[in-house]
Formats: sequence, C-alpha cells, structure tokens
Amino acid sequence: MKPVVVLYKSLPHDLRQRLEAHCSVIEIDGLTAENLRKHATAFQSAEGLLGSGGLVDDSLLAIAPKLRAVSMISVGYDNVDVAALNRCGVILMHTPTVLTETVADLMMALVLTTARRIVDLAGRVKAGEWKSSIGPDWYGIDVHHKTLGILGMGRIGMALAQRAYGGFSMPVLYNARTHHAEAEQRFNAQYCDLDKLLAESDFLCISLPLTKETHHLIGREQLAKMKPGAVLINTGRGAVVDEPALIDALQTGHLYAAGLDVFTQEPLAVDSALLKLPNVVALPHIGSATHATRYGMAHDAVDNLIAALSGKVTQNCVNPQLLK
Repeated sequence: MKPVVVLYKSLPHDLRQRLEAHCSVIEIDGLTAENLRKHATAFQSAEGLLGSGGLVDDSLLAIAPKLRAVSMISVGYDNVDVAALNRCGVILMHTPTVLTETVADLMMALVLTTARRIVDLAGRVKAGEWKSSIGPDWYGIDVHHKTLGILGMGRIGMALAQRAYGGFSMPVLYNARTHHAEAEQRFNAQYCDLDKLLAESDFLCISLPLTKETHHLIGREQLAKMKPGAVLINTGRGAVVDEPALIDALQTGHLYAAGLDVFTQEPLAVDSALLKLPNVVALPHIGSATHATRYGMAHDAVDNLIAALSGKVTQNCVNPQLLK
C-alpha cells in the first residue's frame, strides 16, 4: 500500500506523476489553520508532507501521528520547528544545492543595480527627466575592484565570491562560523571578524539562514560600524537585518544603498518606508525564481520525499541523526 502524502504546493504534471507512482497524494491549498481543520482526516493518515511556506510545528504534528517525513521545496526551513520534528522522529528534507547559482546571480545583479542606480535612473528616464546631458546627480559608484564582504560563506557565498573575484576583480572578505579553505585558495578570500567585515566592505552581502543566533545580527550598532557609503545586499532572510535601523542608515546617507530580496514581513507592506527611498532596490523574494531553478527545486523535493519514505536518504537531510 502506498504511503499517504499531503501535497500543499502544486507540482508540474510530470513531477506530480512521479510522486503518485510512489505515494497516494492528497493536495491541499497551503498549510492554513482552516486547511488543517478541513483536511484533518488526510493529516491523520499522512506519512509524508511536501510543499513550501506555512508553519510546520507542534499543532500540525498533533494531527499527523503517522508523519515520517517532511520535504520542503526550499533551502530555508525557518518556518519549521525542527526540535518538534526531532521529538516525533520526523525526517526533514530540503533543497540546498539546485538554487545556488541562481541566487548568486541575483546577488551580483543587486550589487550592480544598486551601485549604478539602475532602477532609480530608469524610472527618471521614464518620467521624462532626461532632458540634457546628465550631471553628477545621475552618477553611480563603481563595482570593479571594490571590496566585497560576504556574511555566510556557504554554497551561495562561494558562488558569489567566484563572480565577484573572477568577473569584477573584487577583493573578498568573509565572515562565517569556520574558515573556508577553498574560498581562501580559489578567491584569495580573507576571513575576518564581523567588525572588520563591516568596516572594510564596500558591498556587504548577506547569505544567512534565520536562526536565534542570526536574528537581527545586523542591527543599529552593526550598521553604524559599516563603511560610510557602503551598500547592503540581503538575499538570506529579512529578519537577519533590523529593518527600522536599516531605514535610518539609508535615510541619513550613512549607507549608499540597499538591495533587498527578503524582508521581515512578506509580502512587504505597500506603506513601508523602504519603498519611499530611491536608494533601495526591493524585490519580491525572487532569489530562486527562474523557471529552471524552481522546477529543479520541486524535482529534488519529490525525490527527497520518496527517498525518505523508502529509507534511502543519502543527502539533503536537515536532521540526519534520525536516520541512524
């Protein structure tokens, strides 16, 4: 008998067929409180859960006593209570590899877009403000040979360092939990403490998950330590940065600009002060949002769940201690 899986994010047809070849699939429209009540019977029999977004916590586990595996169509899992899953012996799978290059592309795009004021100036042209040869108030700043600081030297940080060092001759500084020998060898990256990273980076690029340790890691004190005229790029998680403090640093001119793909609350409120600042590029969390990458994430998530339910996990497991 096939294991029951609750699918709460639609899949491409071929991936849905692949999942159905191994599992009995019940699809719902998101992990809302209403859906948990409405589909209680499905959760009671579910051995697998597949999707992205929504909370996976004690309240869900309480109605899913047979649950054995959760497969996220994402690399981040800050919406999942991992401790609760561990207590219940539920394996957590994610997709950390397929989106690396795509997110690094976006980070480099934000570096270029903020530095050269692409969005701001394109808007001024469309508004009819370009009426003669431009002057200094239309100028941007250089990217090439400027210092790139990377906060979090994981897969995405490495891919960003490759682009910056190889493509734009940027010296690379980084801060991470441990030294990264490959980054130091390939990109001449220099490990430094957070204070030095803040003080010397022309572009501070954040690629960190949201944890208790990283919540507001970049707060008012840290923003004040950043190099005057620096640019902050964040594609990790919004709450890693204290947004009100960031707004102040941008409004006062201490920071030149910010390129943001993530926010404390998403979607970003239409009355957010960030949207009123011409030196902010705000994107709707599109780090992995290309057709090929999103398909690849869904593909990996399906394979991850099949592997977890069949006892054949070899990679992409957040809590591998449960496999022993």
